[in-house]
Amino acid sequence: MVSILPLKLTAATAHMRGKRLVGPVDFTLGSGGMTLVIGPNGAGKTTLLRLMHGLQRCSGGALIWAVPDVEARQSQAFVFQAPIMMRRRVIDSLAYPLRLRGMAKRAARGRAQECAQRFGLEDLLSSWAPMLSGGEKQKLSLARALIVEPEVLFLDEPCANLDGSATREIEAILLAAKAAGTRIVMSTHDMGQAKRLADDVIFMHKGLMHETGVAAEFFATPLTPEARAFIKGDIVE
Repeated sequence: MVSILPLKLTAATAHMRGKRLVGPVDFTLGSGGMTLVIGPNGAGKTTLLRLMHGLQRCSGGALIWAVPDVEARQSQAFVFQAPIMMRRRVIDSLAYPLRLRGMAKRAARGRAQECAQRFGLEDLLSSWAPMLSGGEKQKLSLARALIVEPEVLFLDEPCANLDGSATREIEAILLAAKAAGTRIVMSTHDMGQAKRLADDVIFMHKGLMHETGVAAEFFATPLTPEARAFIKGDIVE
C-alpha cells in the first residue's frame, strides 16, 4: 500500500471572512511518531489541524499529499474535542465507518466487537451512544476513528474535558496506535501531556508555526521568548 505521506504545506494559509487564521505555513509532515501542536488560545492550533485534514479550505499556497487527495482522505481520520455521537448503539457507531467503505453489515459488526474489546468498550456495545459518559464518548470517538486503520490521525484536544483516569486511558490508546504505525498529530493545552506524548512539537503563535522541533530539545531549550514564556505558564500575547 502506497503511503499518503509526506504531507507538504507550502505558504499554506487559511482565511475566514477576510481574516487570516493560519499561515503562511511551510512544513512537511513525515512518517512516524506523534506531533503535539501547542500554543495559547486563539493561536491557530485547531485551524491548522483542520487545514491539514481538509476540513478547512486552503485559501492560499499549497497543501499536497504524496497521493491524490481522494486517496489521502481514505487513509486519515479526525477526532474532535467534543465527541460527536451518532443516534445509534455503540456497536453500530463503531461499524458505521466500515459500512461506509462497503463492508457487509455482519462483517462490520464483527470487526466492531473486536475493536470494542481492544478499547474497553465491550460492555457498552448495546448502549445508546449519546447516553455514554464523557470519557466513554471520547473512547468511542477514538475507536471509531482507528477502526479503519488510518495512516494519519488528527486529534483536537481529545482530553480537554476528561478526568485523570479517562485521560490516562486515552493516552494509552494513542501510544498503542503510534506503536502500530499510525502517524498522530494532536493539539493540547496540557504541557504535562505534551511532554509525556510528543516526539516533536509545533508551537503556534498568532496563526504561525512560531517554533518547531524535537520535543525533548524544545522543552529543554526553547529558542524564542514566546515559547519560553508559554512553557513557564506566562501569558503570551
